[in-house]
Amino acid sequence: MRSTSSTTLTERLALGGARVFAFAVLAFLVAPIFVVFPLSFTAGQLLVFPLPGWSLQWYREFFTSPLWTGALLNSLFVGIVTTIAATVLGTMAALGLHGARFRLKPFIMALLVTPIAVPVVIIAVSAFYFFAAVNLVGTYIGLILAHIALALPFVVITVSATLQGFDPNLPRAAASLGASPLRTLRTVTLPIIAPGVASGSVFAFVTSFDELVIALFITSPQQRTLPRQIFSGVSENISPTITAAAVVLLMVSVVLMLVMEWLRARSERMRRPGGTDQ
Repeated sequence: MRSTSSTTLTERLALGGARVFAFAVLAFLVAPIFVVFPLSFTAGQLLVFPLPGWSLQWYREFFTSPLWTGALLNSLFVGIVTTIAATVLGTMAALGLHGARFRLKPFIMALLVTPIAVPVVIIAVSAFYFFAAVNLVGTYIGLILAHIALALPFVVITVSATLQGFDPNLPRAAASLGASPLRTLRTVTLPIIAPGVASGSVFAFVTSFDELVIALFITSPQQRTLPRQIFSGVSENISPTITAAAVVLLMVSVVLMLVMEWLRARSERMRRPGGTDQ
């Protein structure tokens, strides 16, 4: 009995120590990100601590400057178009590959997810030379196509994972009742895999909205996105407006990640026996 109690105490201490260590590592990694929050409210002209005062002037500058608002609108436009295209194409690819039986299936899946494994700078350089040959450098189309290539793997992987728990007998039953393939997809398949599709679309938007390297290679000043504008501001003229822009970019990403986590939890609840949509 004493040995069992000693073992249990040791396990608890080890678990507690592991949690403390994990929390310390997480704090070490995340703490530098939150430095921008107080800096964005500085009343001074320089990014220094301690703050000379508190002010909202840099947020006012961000939301009133055509340079910053234009970059934000560019990021939103490119992100939304990329999300729609990547979600449609990725969902179609996942549905087409699900349950398929042919030799090239692993190769095609590996090809679809290659942008995740390849360094983004290689993709950016390759896209630059390819798009330059077809006059797409400095255009929204070129930037959106490159972002779709980056975002597509996340949709394919997320939807494919959702399809692992999908019952193939459901669309067969719908077809036996006279439903067309399109109606079966719309009324049976998509409602069931909707959480996975939504999670993939969130991944796609965050990937496009936060992307910098490809934007540096492909965009002109007219297509300058928010991450590129922040990079340019750091390189050319360091202003506290950069911190306000960084906070906006960070908050958009955090909100979308929270939405994605909610969708993941909802999907897991739906998969459990007796799970409901409540």
